[in-house]
Amino acid sequence: MAAMTTGTTSRADANRRRILDIALAELLRDPDASMDQIARAAGVVRRTVYGHFPSREALISTLLDGAVEAVADAHAEGLEGAKGPAEIIARTTLSVWRVADRYRILVGLAQRSVTVQGIRDRFTPVREACVEVLRQGLEEGVFSSPLPAPALAYVHEQMLFALMEAVNDGVLAAREAGPSAAITLLTTAGVPGLRATELVAELTRDADTW
Repeated sequence: MAAMTTGTTSRADANRRRILDIALAELLRDPDASMDQIARAAGVVRRTVYGHFPSREALISTLLDGAVEAVADAHAEGLEGAKGPAEIIARTTLSVWRVADRYRILVGLAQRSVTVQGIRDRFTPVREACVEVLRQGLEEGVFSSPLPAPALAYVHEQMLFALMEAVNDGVLAAREAGPSAAITLLTTAGVPGLRATELVAELTRDADTW
């Protein structure tokens, strides 16, 4: 009986993961995709999708949780080998954008169905790590801002969301968005524009090494 229960649970988990993967693909293709469309794409009846996710909002919220986890992992990856606050900001932004670009449509959808506070709460661990880097940079004189580090971290976070929307709306080319985001965050922190541009260009050129 235990083996049967385990097997059933495993199949259910596999079905849930498959539905999430297909739902993300469908929503990226068509942000207005319905639960019916997602069910058809997944090759299951609508009841099966609703069995895992009681509403479209719940499905999007679950996908957002996965996106936040991926962003946190990318942020941690960007920290590896970084030297100094400016390089940390540049590396983590470039690393996060590679993931965020995949999820940028989802973030726009989430803003319709998940409260802004709910989105902010999910990103709290990443934001707290950014606060520490910004605080270090301000103390060392690498950064210069009239804002304290916690407020500057909020500004950076909202700028990233805004840049995602800019790409979604077609006013910023996706291929330019990652480097542009890194340069923008650095200059907002007070790094001279030329230095920010050179640093991001160097890291982008050497991206295969980190």
